[in-house]
This record gives sequence, structure tokens and C-alpha cells, in this order.
Amino acid sequence: MILNQTSNTARDRLLMIDQQLRARGIADSRVLEALKVVPRHHFVPSNLKSRAYNDRPLPIGYDQTISQPYVVAYMTEALALRDDSKVLEIGTGSGYQAAILGEIAREVFTIEIVPELATQARVLLTELGYANIKVRTGDGYRGWPDEAPFDAIVVTAAPDHIPPTLVDQLAVGARLVIPVGRLQQEMTIVTKVADGVVTETTLPVRFVPMTGEAQQRQR
Repeated sequence: MILNQTSNTARDRLLMIDQQLRARGIADSRVLEALKVVPRHHFVPSNLKSRAYNDRPLPIGYDQTISQPYVVAYMTEALALRDDSKVLEIGTGSGYQAAILGEIAREVFTIEIVPELATQARVLLTELGYANIKVRTGDGYRGWPDEAPFDAIVVTAAPDHIPPTLVDQLAVGARLVIPVGRLQQEMTIVTKVADGVVTETTLPVRFVPMTGEAQQRQR
């Protein structure tokens, strides 16, 4: 699944794993391996490739960003994926988070509201060999009901509330990992249980706002 890797990019990924991820508490071996093998430099604009493995978000155009590696790893680990998991991602962006999910889960369904980004991600993920990832262009607020329920859902843009339809599309025992808030955002983990949900907030974060219906329904 890897294109034209050089010794420099491979070295940079190893440094990223040791200095940014393990050092900050990421421990799931499958998550670490996924970030080790996925070539993040293919998911950033050509003029930013030298910064691809820095622990910071980078612009990808259309007022969107690729999240910093630590946040990608944190959200992926928080999903508690299994090898047979069926995952929904809201906010494909560059496709990098989808590729990480695709290294671990059986199936990944990802939705991107910006048509140009959806097309770019679809092409790149196909070139990289991710046959288990399906990309849809559209507003992800209502999820992907035709494929529900999901074993995990991750949202990579911030609404100011938790979209109830996404919670409805979780299987029992599954998790939704989502940044919530306007200026002050918190990473939120929603776990669906037999009689409802359990919600916890973890760390402060900063994501681009979720657009489309999420903005129309701001609270």
C-alpha cells in the first residue's frame, strides 16, 4: 500500500512514532504500526512535504487541514478498533485518517463535504491500494444510514453538539470519537450501551468547524 518510500521518509516516520506518539502515551501496537507504514507525505500539498511528519496540523486547501499525527493516533486508539470493525469517518479531508483506519479495520466508510477533497482522497486511496475504504461526497451530519450500524465512528471536524443520528448509527458497545465545541473544543467519546450512552470528555483540541447541516443546527 506504499508508494515510493525513501529512507528519509521512513526515518521520519520512525522518529514520529518514538518522539510524538509513544512519548505522549499512545500504546496500541496496531495504531503505532499503522502510522509507521502510511506515507503521510503523500497526503499533504507538495510544498509542505518536508513538514509532513512534524507534530502539527497542515493546510490542505479549501479551509481544511490534515490533523497532527498525535491527534490522529489518539482518536484512532480511542475508537478501540478490532480487526473486523466496520468504521464510519465524517470528514475525509486528505484521506490520511481513513488510511490509518483502513490499516486496522475491515471496512471504512468516509464522507467528505468538499467535492474536490473527496475526489482527491478517493484517487489517492485507490492508488495506495486501500480497497477496503469507500469515499462518499456529501454532508456527513446524518452519517451513512445504509451501512449502519457501525463498530466505530470518528468525526474530524467540530460541531457544537453531538449529532444524534451518528449516535443512532452506533452498534451496542461501539464508540463515537468527536471534537465538540465552537472556540473551546473538547474531545468527546460516546460509548453506546444497552440502555443508552456513556459520554466522557478527555482533552482540549482545536479542529475546523463542521459545516453543512451541523452549522444550521448550532445550539
